[in-house]
Amino acid sequence: MPSAEMTRKSVHEPEQVRPTKEDEVAAAASELIGGPLGRRALPGVTWWTPVRVIALVAIGMFALGMVQKLPCYDGAWFFGASSQYTHACYSDIPHLYQGRGFADGLVPYFDRLPGDMEYLEYPVLTGVFMEVASWLTPGSGSIQDQEQFYWMVNAGMLMICAAVIAVCTTRTHRRRPWDGLLVALAPAFALTATINWDLLAVALLAAAMLMWSRGRSLAFGVLLGLATAAKFYPFLLMGPLLVLCWRAGKWREFGTALLGAVGAWLAVNLPVMYFAPEGWAKFYSFSHDRGVDFGSVFLFISQWAKITITADTANTYALIMMAVVCLGMAAVTLTAPRRPRFAQLAFLIVAAFILTNKVYSPQYVLWLVPLAALARPRWRDFLVWQACEVAYFLGIWMYLAYTTSGDAHKGLPTEGYQLAIAVHLLGTLYLCAVVVRDIFMPERDVVRRAGDDDPSGGVLDGAADVFVLGAAAHPPRHAAHLDGPQVEWGGHRADTGEISP
Repeated sequence: MPSAEMTRKSVHEPEQVRPTKEDEVAAAASELIGGPLGRRALPGVTWWTPVRVIALVAIGMFALGMVQKLPCYDGAWFFGASSQYTHACYSDIPHLYQGRGFADGLVPYFDRLPGDMEYLEYPVLTGVFMEVASWLTPGSGSIQDQEQFYWMVNAGMLMICAAVIAVCTTRTHRRRPWDGLLVALAPAFALTATINWDLLAVALLAAAMLMWSRGRSLAFGVLLGLATAAKFYPFLLMGPLLVLCWRAGKWREFGTALLGAVGAWLAVNLPVMYFAPEGWAKFYSFSHDRGVDFGSVFLFISQWAKITITADTANTYALIMMAVVCLGMAAVTLTAPRRPRFAQLAFLIVAAFILTNKVYSPQYVLWLVPLAALARPRWRDFLVWQACEVAYFLGIWMYLAYTTSGDAHKGLPTEGYQLAIAVHLLGTLYLCAVVVRDIFMPERDVVRRAGDDDPSGGVLDGAADVFVLGAAAHPPRHAAHLDGPQVEWGGHRADTGEISP
């Protein structure tokens, strides 16, 4: 009978990292399906490849998230102000079908809306996504029927995005495909997937990360530009990429990516910017003018200290904090003993943006889930963070139930909601701290401990440094001992001896 060593599909195919061998939580959980992978197993000789398994799991979890919204679908969205909160099944999608003029056939950005919101307050590509869904929604029947159908159409389109995210994350690290299960099984991912349209930007960014890992700088830039046209935050990744390419001397690849991103963003935005400038600018003016809102550190401080923080004050402090974080990340990148992995810095910059923003909607966790799976693919830390996010998910809805239930006071009072915000902030900070520790102690990084350098880094993977500062400019003679295979990464390639344990 052939063994696994005798039946490799290709001598050029890298050996996969088995999470049940290196991760105690994955090993314990695998007992539900037969236990850890044995030494005589034959991975890769069945139809059930990691990509297919993870895609199906992601779709299944997304479907469970849709089921969780069933109480709202059956009436809580339409009857009773607080019932959609007590059932924790709120979604913006059905409410904005009529509230943003889609039910009346108004064209986003071009037609003025009745009420306080003159134009659609979403980026252009998200507006296109919303409009396409409205085209697929029948205009007959009651407005409730239309809103239900509109949510269902959007859910179907967002399910495709969820599958794309899972597949792209699975394929980004060639030797670690099973890390995609972190995305597919993330409980906060399933709970928040259909609250808003964030999955479109997340899917485009996940595809961009996959393209960069394959060394396709232009494709990465184009996809990043499209993601930025759907949500602002993806463009933040160009900052860490700039410093990484500076350290590795990969200026040509960075320039190609930047031109692709700017070109793709302009291709989407210029027509609307030219023909409907007031409607196009609404997203940016709304983002600037909105006050301190749910989930933010500013709301926590204002409620705890019983002070009022204006929008301008929050904008100023958020900008200062982000500037400090960016300078700190640049310093870390140029002084770390090994060049940080791209996914690590991508996670940190987006997490910093979330932590310093003046609003944290519960679906913003979707921005971080794929990046967290690439930056710190370890189940214990990932689940600790997810538990904090699920606690916040329940906390905000119970708080809104409390504020909308009148004298009945059903739900979570202000003090309880402050605790939920603190749990969210601390959970995210915890995962950030672990990632930063991995950067300064590469031997603790599970990706590098398995023998890789930067599998999501593309041209940065295995590249020598050309510009470093501080201690990184004078690396130790020998690399630290690791349990896995020894590799050279992101440093001067003079000597790669191994210290005995």
